[in-house]
Amino acid sequence: MNSKETFYNFITEGYKTKGDYIPIGAAMLDGETITGAHVKIPLKTMNRHGLIAGATGTGKTKSLQVLAENLSDKGIPVLLMDIKGDLSGLAQPSPGHPKIDERHEKIGLPFESKAFPVEVMTLSEQDGVRLRATISEFGPVLLSRILDLTQTQSGIVSVIFQYCDDNKLPLLDLKDFKKILQYATQEGKKEFTESYGRISTASTGAILRKIIELEQQGADLFFGETSFEVDDLLRVDDDGRGYINIIRLTDIQDRPKLFSTFMLSLLAEIYSTFPEQGDSDRPELIMFIDEAHLIFDEASKALLNQIESIVKLIRSKGVGLYFVTQNPTDVPEEVLSQLGLKVQHALRAFTAKDRKAIKLTAENYPDSDYYDTTEVLTSLGIGEALVSALDEKGRPTPLAATMMRAPMSRMDVLTDTELSTLLSQSKLTKKYNKEVDRESAYEMLNEKIKKAEAEEAKEQARKEKEALKKAETKRKTRRTSTRQKSTRMNPVVKVLTSATFIRSVFGILTKVMKK
Repeated sequence: MNSKETFYNFITEGYKTKGDYIPIGAAMLDGETITGAHVKIPLKTMNRHGLIAGATGTGKTKSLQVLAENLSDKGIPVLLMDIKGDLSGLAQPSPGHPKIDERHEKIGLPFESKAFPVEVMTLSEQDGVRLRATISEFGPVLLSRILDLTQTQSGIVSVIFQYCDDNKLPLLDLKDFKKILQYATQEGKKEFTESYGRISTASTGAILRKIIELEQQGADLFFGETSFEVDDLLRVDDDGRGYINIIRLTDIQDRPKLFSTFMLSLLAEIYSTFPEQGDSDRPELIMFIDEAHLIFDEASKALLNQIESIVKLIRSKGVGLYFVTQNPTDVPEEVLSQLGLKVQHALRAFTAKDRKAIKLTAENYPDSDYYDTTEVLTSLGIGEALVSALDEKGRPTPLAATMMRAPMSRMDVLTDTELSTLLSQSKLTKKYNKEVDRESAYEMLNEKIKKAEAEEAKEQARKEKEALKKAETKRKTRRTSTRQKSTRMNPVVKVLTSATFIRSVFGILTKVMKK
């Protein structure tokens, strides 16, 4: 038996599956594709997470596209974080090409051109299904992590949430939260102090500054209603194919806080909402995070800790996380060690740092009798990758340099007309794109302050009226006293004006005149 036959048997045996699977290509030996030596990913282990890595232009996005398409065909919904904006073509069939036919002939798989059910979503003002969440849904702990608050500031946030719960004040958007923070140290200071203790204006000021920073990155568009329900990520179409939900993030690269906020919200909601699945034969949802190095480079410590926790725990919910990045070293080791599937496209060794990174990358893969991993990593062509997966018993499969199959959908973006048509047919657009601004903490506190001010004005008017009444009474008393004084005759005047005195005077005058 020659080496090709031995290698063929080695690969087919190593990738044998009893359950359903996704064929992603055929193994290569010495640069030659071994037709029929198919590299297959068992659906049973797709919730064990994964990595797609490689230098720019080596085919990472196309590998992502292939996995998303085949998952959809198997009835498994997919969520894609599209940071480069080149995944919307999944909604249109591939136009085909002779080179695609040639590739598939080598692999030993028929090529079929088809479109897939797609929902286009957005966190910003771009066209798409609007993704929102309320402040209340985050809760004090998650919100404090997003804002990167100190322990004291986090305590204040917990008090704010407790006050709103106690007083039936819905916290829906950022203006609600800012209003209650201001109220706690201004109009409601006495009320807060009596019930919850004194709240420092310096601490609330620091929290407000963090919120303004978040607002400047567009978070005011994310917080609010209608809140997105994660169950809508699990839809299948009439043909039983899972929807591919594409979140457009082309304008998010310079707003890492907003992305961190969204990621924390989504992962926490999925983890708290989805039921435990246990050891299932297929995942419930697969999430692909394209250009993941941008996330890890800009991520807060809270986001990194949350992702590490979620990666370890969320697979029991039937959810798989797949990171797409340029180099495996872009992903923290705590996360990398949890990833079952690795699709490694070519790396380029231009510098000593590059060569060191390639050596480290090679050490992350199983040893192989057929490959010098370090050498293969730099010699892979476009659309070729080193693949290592987990079999149905959770054991690493043989390392295989793989000729990857081509996407069945278009390898390009949708035109504006195609995108508009897609959105007009979306049921989720109708459900989520109507902005709701119902009465919440902001309006209720303003009403409360207005009533308090009205009561204060009324009390002030009453006091002023009483003061005027007292002043008027005092003036009347003074006038009466004056009149009484004016009517009381002076004793001397009284004597001089008396009739007796006058008669006496006239008597004397008469006598004098007679003389």
